[in-house]
Amino acid sequence: MNAILLKGMQIYAEDQKIEEGYILLQDHQIIGIGPLTNLPAAEEFEVVEFPSSFKAIPGLIDIHIHGVNGADVMDATAEALDTMSAALPKEGTTSFLATTMTQSQAAIENALINSGNYIERQQSPGKAETLGIHLEGPYVNKARAGAQPVEFIVDSSIEQFKKWNNLAKQTIKIVTLAPEQPGGMEMVKYLDENGIIASIGHSDATYEEVNTAIEAGAKHVTHLFNQMRGLHHREPGVVGAALLRDELTAELIADGVHVRPEMVKLAFQQKGEKELILITDAMRAKCLKAGVYDLGGQAVRVENGKAVLQDGTLAGSILKLGNAMKNMIDFTECSLEDAIQMAAVNPAKQLNVIDRKGTIKMGKDADIVIMDEQLEVAMTFCRGKLAYHRGGEQQ
Repeated sequence: MNAILLKGMQIYAEDQKIEEGYILLQDHQIIGIGPLTNLPAAEEFEVVEFPSSFKAIPGLIDIHIHGVNGADVMDATAEALDTMSAALPKEGTTSFLATTMTQSQAAIENALINSGNYIERQQSPGKAETLGIHLEGPYVNKARAGAQPVEFIVDSSIEQFKKWNNLAKQTIKIVTLAPEQPGGMEMVKYLDENGIIASIGHSDATYEEVNTAIEAGAKHVTHLFNQMRGLHHREPGVVGAALLRDELTAELIADGVHVRPEMVKLAFQQKGEKELILITDAMRAKCLKAGVYDLGGQAVRVENGKAVLQDGTLAGSILKLGNAMKNMIDFTECSLEDAIQMAAVNPAKQLNVIDRKGTIKMGKDADIVIMDEQLEVAMTFCRGKLAYHRGGEQQ
């Protein structure tokens, strides 16, 4: 691949902020970075110059996303994952976890087989990278089902999970489950022992049950506040445990719809930028116009920025991850560095890919997002190849 020189913009690098800097990309990696004054002698570079007010940030990582632009992971086709991988760089996302949902055993298995094959054989630079699978359900609590179809919810089964992870070519990275349900604590322990993140979600667990789950190895909370036992002064519930226990990293849908801005601020004040991960939990209607769309065999109406089932239950989001960062800054007055931490660094650490993702540093994957003064995505590079150029044709 030809070397690409990005120059002139601010760079939010791993350990410093560089004014009017440069980044050199070659063979999918970052091979140079620094202030323009240190730019090495010109070689055969493809030069892309930006205003000094533009910002280079690391590619964003969405660890909880079901679909975008008409495609969904549960479609169980390579075309669906191709569509998602091509669409996500427009919002600054350069890697993600293909997220399943509670469905029939056959539907889940088809999605796992498809995703495992895609991850192993069908990825290419210039598109968002699928880092693995987030299995959301079916081991959840019917009392906190939300948009997870209750007729397909089952108790945790280690034997079933082993089969599923084999079908997925061992690519399942996160499992959202209710630890208080039969087999839940055993599943948490099994996942932890096998290097898979056990995430508490769609759960009616008490504070004590969450503490027991933490002892068993739970490390994560799925979409904090949504579809979990809430905070009560005599029963702190899942929310109370998530806010109090540093062992738990918490996902947050910062769209102002799933969680009120004031509650986003409370979570940030309590957990800080090191223990929150911004997610979208987006469904296929993201990037499409208002209308009725399918989610796990259910009709979802999308209008006025909301996606809801017929009974009004929120059914995923149409949030873009770049916008989640902007919202986080608006809701909490946190810094851009803090927002980057929550949308890139923390997910990379949680997935154990911080050695190659999550920050701008020499030797890491060339996943770079260029934002303008309004923090709108202007250009995205996925592993060194242009994936999105606002106003230009996708490469």
